[in-house]
Amino acid sequence: MKALRGATALETHSAILDLIRTSGEVSRIELAARSGLTEASISRIVKQLLVEGLVIESGVGDFTGGKRRTLIQLNAGARHAVGISLDDAGITYMITDLGGAVVGRQHSAGIATTSPATVTKRVAQELQDFLVRSGVDRTTLVGIGIALAGRQDESHDVLRSNPQATEWEMFAVEDALGAATGLPVVIDNDSTCAAIGEYWTGRSPASEDFATLYLATGFGLGLVIDGDAYRGASSNVGEIGHLVLDVHGPPCWCGNNGCLEALAAPLRIVDLARQEPTTDDRLGLSGSRSNLRRDFATITEAAAAGDADCVELIEQSAFYVAMALVSVTNLLDLDRIILAGPGFNSAADIYLRVVTERLDRHSFARAVHPTTVSLSKAGQDSAALGAASMVLHSRMTPHQTSRPLAVVRAPGTAPSA
Repeated sequence: MKALRGATALETHSAILDLIRTSGEVSRIELAARSGLTEASISRIVKQLLVEGLVIESGVGDFTGGKRRTLIQLNAGARHAVGISLDDAGITYMITDLGGAVVGRQHSAGIATTSPATVTKRVAQELQDFLVRSGVDRTTLVGIGIALAGRQDESHDVLRSNPQATEWEMFAVEDALGAATGLPVVIDNDSTCAAIGEYWTGRSPASEDFATLYLATGFGLGLVIDGDAYRGASSNVGEIGHLVLDVHGPPCWCGNNGCLEALAAPLRIVDLARQEPTTDDRLGLSGSRSNLRRDFATITEAAAAGDADCVELIEQSAFYVAMALVSVTNLLDLDRIILAGPGFNSAADIYLRVVTERLDRHSFARAVHPTTVSLSKAGQDSAALGAASMVLHSRMTPHQTSRPLAVVRAPGTAPSA
């Protein structure tokens, strides 16, 4: 964990809570040894965390001579967070407890071409109904996290998405939803949310760095470094979809040629499939932009079932994904990569196989250490789970995060940490 010398009281409490979270069960003596704080300081901090209800005493440790040590663990039910993934194909709502366990999940129609203001009103009402059905006490909610595809524009505190989503360009989702719900709101792109979700729910220690590759309509890369998402100068880090792999390749909407997105994203794979009349007819692809995700799912499902033409298409996509990840790994010296998002659902095993093979063959540091590639356990819900985790990360362990919760103008009912 990060050194606590010179840290503020809030940072110290936050760090100890995070250490308890990642430890599962731990004694006060072990906390002192791992943090470098005195046993007296640890006892004082744990006492305060017990008063706040954030941790509980869960029993005693094994007998090692002398008095058995009392064990401390996170009080998972003491706080809850809401994660919402806003996507063209569907809106996913998720409620998690303090430990990141899912206690409620709901899906509704996607945002498609609906205006942001209309979507926000619908989300506020659907969320209220969802909370009532879930039975979660509203006073335990610490906030709402929003996962949304696109670029960030920190100067305006809004999310900037691709050129086709013009109405979302300058719409302040945080302000609108915060005002509608009375709860603090934080927003980030879906790939960063997915990465934070893997960190929080996987109880990853802050010392472990890793990347999450997220695939929906396009590609995004979330990076967790030293226990926080690395966001770059303007929160636009991780645009792996626009990593140029072939300077003479097909044009990309970003203005470059041969980007990963132009070579391997769902739109490219669907277009290639439709160029083969027999494949197109056999699969019944619509070719409509509004049905892109459905068409891509049809191809991946056929590939998973062994359709030779579709396997070839997905392996081609996976090859470019793998080579992009080789470059990222060579640059950042990663030893763990997680594949997440709805795009990996049916054909995840093909992507996993090809990416692993290429990294084992081409990673610069392969002789020093392997790069482990795995699939997210959250599957297609990884963005929503990550959005809820981002709330917990922002509110419960502020010493680790560079993205605080937005402050709502009207006071809500969320408890203090």
